[in-house]
Order: sequence, then structure tokens, then C-alpha cells
Amino acid sequence: MAVAAVSYITATKITVKETLYFLRSAMEKHQQHCPSSSVLPPTSPPPPPHLLLRLKSGSTAKIRSEVLTPFRSMRMFFYLAFIASGALGGLIAATQLIGALANSTRAPIVPDILKGLGIDVAAVAIFAFLYSRESSAKNAQLARLAREESLSNLKLRVDEKKVISVTDLRGIARLVICAGPAPFIAESFKLSQPFTQDLLDRGVLVVPFVTDGELPTFEYEESEEMKDITTKRKRLWQLVPVYVFEWSKWLDEQKKLAGVSPESPVYLSLRMDGRVRGSGVGYPPWNAFVAQLPPVKGMWTGLLDGMDGRVL
Repeated sequence: MAVAAVSYITATKITVKETLYFLRSAMEKHQQHCPSSSVLPPTSPPPPPHLLLRLKSGSTAKIRSEVLTPFRSMRMFFYLAFIASGALGGLIAATQLIGALANSTRAPIVPDILKGLGIDVAAVAIFAFLYSRESSAKNAQLARLAREESLSNLKLRVDEKKVISVTDLRGIARLVICAGPAPFIAESFKLSQPFTQDLLDRGVLVVPFVTDGELPTFEYEESEEMKDITTKRKRLWQLVPVYVFEWSKWLDEQKKLAGVSPESPVYLSLRMDGRVRGSGVGYPPWNAFVAQLPPVKGMWTGLLDGMDGRVL
């Protein structure tokens, strides 16, 4: 068919536009009669979901890093430019020094050359140090933001019919993750009782993650007098982690980075924006949360939204 098409084009001397139209029509007709010989490449299989999630988390972390430190890339660019300038100046000074040492008549200018060479070497060393420090800070920030994005993708069960991601609670609640064996979770539950109302006023919700496979025992008082407080305590402790393997993997990475034993019970406190504000080994300091966190309702709403503490 291709030979016939070329012969037809040569014989009739048609224009380039007409040639392209003729070839396209011929290919379409050929594909209609022989669909199995399509020239289009086969569709590649979609990447696995966990890879897509990792790529998404990485790109989001880079965007957040640029937003948090908008002038870091500019500073790193100028550091590299100053390093290159100092290195070039040092190379020129070194060649001049070699020429001066080889020629005794130029001996008087050797001190000036050495002075300039020393300045260039010092400039290269200083800006190389600044660039290295900025690069290390960038990598550390990207790693932290990537871990936070991985945390935001973990799933939580609100009730029997509703499963959400941690990111769905950004701007709504301050999560406190309690991770440890069942007795540790049960004791944390008891210690939080006196602060139930104050914690809810500050938007705190607890995520109990059991590491020993046992179910913790939450004891609620069902009497009529305690009905209101029981409802609030159930609301405070209503979240349940879903996909335990992913939660366990994320917590193990956090413990490894912090130098904490994998068996140690820990807690992590998140800010309203989903970033980690505090963590430690042992029971959560419920009284400290009440003292440090502002209420989410009332006259201070909006004004103190960022007063969640520094980010770890």
C-alpha cells in the first residue's frame, strides 16, 4: 500500500498538503480493515496505588517546602555562583603565582597574589559551608514534610460506615496518637478523664493504636448522671486506625528517627494543620495540652489558630 501511495503521488504531482491528506486517509482505511495491526503502542498498565501515593506525597512535600521557605532556592543559587566566582578567581591567582615564582623580576607582586588567592580560597570555603548547611536543612525539611504527608494519607474509622484520611481532619481537629500495648492505651484513657471537656474544647481527638494485637478495655459509666460525660468521652476516643500495617510502618519509622525502642509506648501530638508539634515516650501530658492549646471556639477563634506550638 505504501509503494502504491508513493507511485500515485509521483505520477500526479500533487501538493504536500494533499499528500499528507492522502496518506492519512490511506492509513485510516488500512486500520479499519486490519484493526489488529494498529500502529499505536499498547497501553501500559497503571502504576500500583502505593507508588502513586508515594509520588503524590513527595511532590506535595516539595510544594510545601517551597511555600515555607520561598527564598531558599535563590540563596542556594547565589551560593553556587559565589563558589564558582571564587574558584575562578583562585585559579587565575594560582596561575599568576606560578608565573611570578618562575620569574624573579616579578617577586615583589607575590605577596599581593598570595593575598588575593587567600581571599578567593576563604570565599569558596565560606560559601561552600553555607550551601552545604542550606542543602542539609532542605533535605531534612523535605524528609519531615514527606513523613507528614504519609501520615496524612493514613486512614481512620469514624464509625461503622465512615472511613476518612487524617488529612480530612486538617483545620478541624488536633489529633493525639497514642501507640502502645493495650494496658498503656487503657491507662491513657483513664488519665484523660478529668480533662475530657477541656480537650474537646481545644479540638483534640485521640487515635489509640494498639501494638500488641490486644483490644484495650474502655470503661464508660452508663448511669443517667454520667450520660453527658460518657458521650463526650466516646467522642474524644471515637477514632480507630484502619490498615494497621501502614500505621505500624509509619510509627516504626518515626521511632527509628527519634532513636526510640520499637517496643516503647509513645504519643504524638499534631497541630491543627496536621504537622507534628510534640511527641514523647510514655503517657500523653493531657494537662499540658489543656494549658498550651487555645480553644477552637469563642472569642479567640481564628486569632490563635497558629498557636499550636513549634513544629518538630
